[in-house]
Amino acid sequence: MTIVVILHILILIGFGLRILIRDDLEPPVRLAWLIILLVLPFIGAIIYFLFGEVDLGRSANRRHDEVWARMRRWGANFLGDPAVTDDLVDARYRPAFRYSASINGFHAVPGNRAELMTDAAETNRRLIADIDGATDHVHVLYYIWLTDTTGTDVARALIRAAERGVTCRALADGLGSRALIRSGLWREMADAGVQLGVALPLRNPLRTMITSRIDLRNHRKITVIDGSVTYCGSRNSADPEFRVKPKYAPWVDIMLRFTGPVVSQNQLLFASDWAQTTGENLDVIPVPPQPADPAGFPAQVMGDGPTERQGATPQLFATLIASAHHRLTMSTPYFVPDETVVQALMAAAFRGVEVTMIFPENNDSWIVAGASRSYYRQLLAAGVRIHEFRGGLLHAKTLTIDDTITLIGSTNVDLRSFDLNYENNILLQDRGTTEAVRARQSEYLVSSREVSEAEVLGWSWYRRARHNVLATIGPVL
Repeated sequence: MTIVVILHILILIGFGLRILIRDDLEPPVRLAWLIILLVLPFIGAIIYFLFGEVDLGRSANRRHDEVWARMRRWGANFLGDPAVTDDLVDARYRPAFRYSASINGFHAVPGNRAELMTDAAETNRRLIADIDGATDHVHVLYYIWLTDTTGTDVARALIRAAERGVTCRALADGLGSRALIRSGLWREMADAGVQLGVALPLRNPLRTMITSRIDLRNHRKITVIDGSVTYCGSRNSADPEFRVKPKYAPWVDIMLRFTGPVVSQNQLLFASDWAQTTGENLDVIPVPPQPADPAGFPAQVMGDGPTERQGATPQLFATLIASAHHRLTMSTPYFVPDETVVQALMAAAFRGVEVTMIFPENNDSWIVAGASRSYYRQLLAAGVRIHEFRGGLLHAKTLTIDDTITLIGSTNVDLRSFDLNYENNILLQDRGTTEAVRARQSEYLVSSREVSEAEVLGWSWYRRARHNVLATIGPVL
């Protein structure tokens, strides 16, 4: 017993010192890890060993830096000109666009158009039609790509395109799309000439757990056709019924179909993932210049991930929230934010902005659901309105500001998206597009129930304690 106690103390000292000397941890995260080490003897150390370090390894970091250094030279003509941001973006929102550009160099470009897809069926129909109409290339990247109807439709369209001579490149995340990667459909795509890549592969899961983290994933959803059309939103290549978790269905997603110069930026983001995954040079990816529509709007791509600057995404959210003057509406399936975002939301409500949050009532992660609800009381007290969606799992990640600004893409408002996942989004300024997204958010609200402060105050002490415990360990979820 004495040996066990001594060993436990040595483990606590060793891992505790490691946690204390890390400069990349915020105090709440550091505290959460120390609590786990203390309350879960030995097991806590194993958890930290497997999940404590947010690092893909030196070779991955070096490869990322090399690819992006070349990207900024090779794709300079498509990154946008910071000098013209002031001419494109309203003064109230320039700080947000400038901050977004600081993350990976994509500045606002003019002349874009966007069309909001009606539902999953229209998204699938339009996307397949675009692939079937491709004449030069098709590029796709999905976190979850299933062998259901939607996933198979996309795969078959790529096969048809490859067979008629179109260059097709497809990336799938090694964990989220593991069933497809092992399937006959994946082999059929390869046999037809579709060039395939596995982002963050799990060839040796044990080695991955020892040297990195198995949950560092590529969560992006990118589709680019002929360099002239791109889709951006929350939808994976999967049916709304999401048969891997059918009890929470339907998955309710949102997608925009873009044309204009912002397509080239999404192409560059795909190119960076392709180069890092396959080792090929960036210049194998064509980036044809796209004409700017004189009546179009300014937009820019934002990509984030564990190899980018830490804290970039929550800081962008805080900057966007601070720019709101009248109305801010946000939908997200997973809400486990850092203090930066929570305080920004409360500050916006205190200064009179109409702040509305929409979360799913039934979440596929009970841990995330509990942690999310721990924030309800302070948000409601500040004047934030909270609604819980009852029409399935609301998976749409949307942020609209003052009926003018929209942020849409793959990023959830949680620490996993902030710190662990590769994400992609498009930030735009356009009243028409934002009004369309706002109308969709209003549809979500119709299928939601509003949570009152009185209801939250009426929760049992046990429920409130459980939510707060989950929030306490939120930084390590």
